Amino acid sequence: MKVSKYFEKAVGHTLVSFEVLPPLKGGSMKAIFDVLDPLMEFKPPFVDVTYHREEFLYKKNDTGYYEKIAIRKRPGTVGICASIVHRYGVDAVPHLICGGFTKEETENALIDLNFLNINNVLALRGDARRFDGKFVPEADGHEFALDLVKQIADMNQGKYLDTNISNGEKTDFCVGVAGYPEKHFEAPNLEMDLNFLKQKVDAGAEYIVTQMFFDNNKYFQFVEKCRAAGIKVPIVPGLKPITKAYQITSIPRNFYVNVPEELAREVSKAKDDAAVREAGIEWCIAQSKELKAAGAPCLHYYTMGDSATIRRVAESVF
Repeated sequence: MKVSKYFEKAVGHTLVSFEVLPPLKGGSMKAIFDVLDPLMEFKPPFVDVTYHREEFLYKKNDTGYYEKIAIRKRPGTVGICASIVHRYGVDAVPHLICGGFTKEETENALIDLNFLNINNVLALRGDARRFDGKFVPEADGHEFALDLVKQIADMNQGKYLDTNISNGEKTDFCVGVAGYPEKHFEAPNLEMDLNFLKQKVDAGAEYIVTQMFFDNNKYFQFVEKCRAAGIKVPIVPGLKPITKAYQITSIPRNFYVNVPEELAREVSKAKDDAAVREAGIEWCIAQSKELKAAGAPCLHYYTMGDSATIRRVAESVF
């Protein structure tokens, strides 16, 4: 079923969903099942699976020179989604990204998903490669998530890249997009960021999942500004508990979000990793309860492979 339909059916009730990472190349589905098995008791209607672009490595060849090699470290998103649907009977939401994919490769991935009866996708631009100063799209790929949303919307109308195709199969994808309560780091200001977000919704996006945040006021203000801008679709808060002391600095650096002073103080006072984890869990539980009481349509937890921590939060909230 479409994610948007779950929200329609659950009006007045807060759902829960989880996001998982594909295992590193050479891993197995056991890594995914080990994360999700302990979380299924909370009855998530859908589970997100991230997509990762290629990275470049430099490998010394027989001539002594270094050769640039592209490698995708976490492949398998589509297959993982199919396995999740088969094992748990819940809907899977693959992430589709612009980076590292041509328009044709994107179309073929969507065709595969359609054949598998997976009809939800989260459309994202994706991050820049590690050593690139900025996001660089693939040749004949999309530069912006808006363009990806438009391609999916075209396929929902039976419009394919090959203009010789007539009476093409109309897909039926429900498209989600990302939102940034503290603005996307590349946007000049929040107002312009909201304008870009509205364009994605106007192009066919049916719901929004936010970047992680640790101050609920940021989410509430974001929702208010979205509504004032004419964005009416459900806005799902994305949550992640802090579990390590170094995350107080690494999360703001890597994800461009602020850590409230009170949370930073609690983590700084912790005597060891176990105490840090407890502080992070308690903060996330308090966040979750407030968001649920305020009527958030769903609480979306970024598991990052740590189901034990997420389970501690979920069992206190749901």
